[in-house]
Order: sequence, then C-alpha cells, then structure tokens
Amino acid sequence: MPDNTNVLIVGGAGYIGSHTTLALADAGFTTTVYDNFSGGHRDACFGDALVEGDLADTALLTQTLQARGIGTVIHFAALIEAGQSVITPLPFYENNVAGTLSLLQAMNAAGVHKLVFSSTAAVYGNSVDRPLLHETLPRAPINPYGDSKAMVETILESCVAAYGLQAIALRYFNASGADAAGRSGERHDPETHLIPLVIEAAQGKRDAIHIYGTDYDTPDGTCVRDYVHVSDLAAGHVAAVRHLAQAPAPAFTPINLGTGTGLSVRQIVDAVQRISGRAFRVVESGRRPGDPASLVADPAAARDVLGWAAKHSDIDTIVTDAWHYAQARG
Repeated sequence: MPDNTNVLIVGGAGYIGSHTTLALADAGFTTTVYDNFSGGHRDACFGDALVEGDLADTALLTQTLQARGIGTVIHFAALIEAGQSVITPLPFYENNVAGTLSLLQAMNAAGVHKLVFSSTAAVYGNSVDRPLLHETLPRAPINPYGDSKAMVETILESCVAAYGLQAIALRYFNASGADAAGRSGERHDPETHLIPLVIEAAQGKRDAIHIYGTDYDTPDGTCVRDYVHVSDLAAGHVAAVRHLAQAPAPAFTPINLGTGTGLSVRQIVDAVQRISGRAFRVVESGRRPGDPASLVADPAAARDVLGWAAKHSDIDTIVTDAWHYAQARG
C-alpha cells in the first residue's frame, strides 16, 4: 500500500531536488531519488535509496513506485533554460510534457495519486504591468519552457476528476543560494543562472559578466526577478507534501513560492561585488529572446495554504551561501 511518508523525488540529484531531499530527511520522511543524471550529480543524492532511470521509462517508474511503497511523488525532472527553449523547443516539449505523461501513467498504474509538481513563474509570461503575480492570473507564457510547464498544469487539472489526482504545482520564482552547511549548491552544466555566473566572474573564471538588456520598463532598466533561497524552496516542498497527506479530496492547486520582493540584475551584480570583495568587468548587451521584464510573486497563497514563508531569502544570505559554496568547490 502507498505510504505518504515514502516520497519519490524524480530529478532528486539536481539543484532543488537535492536540497529538498535533505529537507525531507530532516523532517523524518523516507526518500527515494529517481534520476538519469543528465543534469544531476551522483554526489548530490541524499535519499535513502537511488534508482537510476529515465523519465520516459514508464515501466521502471511503475515498478519503483510499487516496490518502494511510494505515497507521494515530487517531480523536478525538467529542462529549464528559457532562452535555449526558444532556440531548440522540441526537447523541452519531449522531456517536460511527454516525460510528465509517462510519470502520470506510472502513478496511475501504481495507485499513487499525490504529486508535487515543479512548475515555474514563467507560466505568467511578461506581466510587468502587475506589481505582484497571483495564481488566479491566466497562464500566458512567452517561451517554450514556460509553455511546456503550462501544458503540464493543464494536464494535471484534467487528471483530477478522471483519476483522483491530488496535485500541487509549486510555481518557483528564481531559485538561488546554497545549503548553508555546504552539502549542496548550484552547479548546472552549462551554467545559465545569474548568481552563479556572477560569482564565476568574481572568482576569475569568467572574463566578464553580461547584462542582457538595459532598456526594460523597470527601475534601473534591467530585468527584475524574485529570488528565493533554495533552502526556502525545499521547505516549501516539505510543506506541500504534508498538505497533500491531509488533503480531503482530489484537487489541483497552483501555489507561488516567492518573496514578494524583486531584485534587478544590477542589484545582484552589486551584491556579489560587495560580498566577495572582488571587482570584475560588466558588459552591457542587448536583450535575449524570451526574457520577461519582471516576475515577482504574490506569496499569500503559500502562507495561507501551506503555512510557508521565505526565511533565508534576503539577498545577503543568498549571495553569501552561494559564494561560500562556490569557493569551497574551488
């Protein structure tokens, strides 16, 4: 029988997945990591068990769910780089949409109906005219990455009545920082996220950091994002798993994980220079395709539904933890 304290973490060897596995273990859950290591790292697997497999392998997913007595699934396994999705969209739809269909088929076959889905603020598209993005806004993505996540949310909604699915879609804003104890951190290959790129410039691993677009309709002309410490995101997943364990009926619930405060690219660059104590070259370039001007969360639903609020997401804590992690790795 499925056990709600047994959690399958699909993509658990990745950045947010590894931190969530640590947080679940600290909270007393039994965890199984399922990953194909296309983007994750073996030394970032902190689960009680590891199954190496692909998201498209419905049979292996079904077997894993049944053999491990899984009661709840957290689904992180996705291609995430918005700019690349504009250039090569098909892999994003194949992995993010078709791969999720494979997982849902396995869950249905195994009688597992509780899912925490890793969604994104990119489903909102370019909403700079709105100071805070609320879950009731229509989905209006402007790149294939956001489109793929919006498609999955639509699929999850349709599975509620048909299959009894209980799903929470956690719409992340910008994941950032690292585990304060140094156990895990951000290390994509290639790296595309702003804070680790700026840190690489501070370390001398890059000859410059590029600011893509200085003419957006934002206070300083550069893109504004809501940065959330990865340990806060991990805590949000623990809260979502606990909520689903007590959920009385099938439902689909989208919930923002954000702080309600936006920071610009220039502010991030300045913070890294200040905290690292190192100067580096900054190059202003043109806009990239698919970049919204501003994405900042209304975090009220996370507070009201999950009892969650960011505790470690001030910019100094984020950059300090990321800097220490990067320096320890050399």
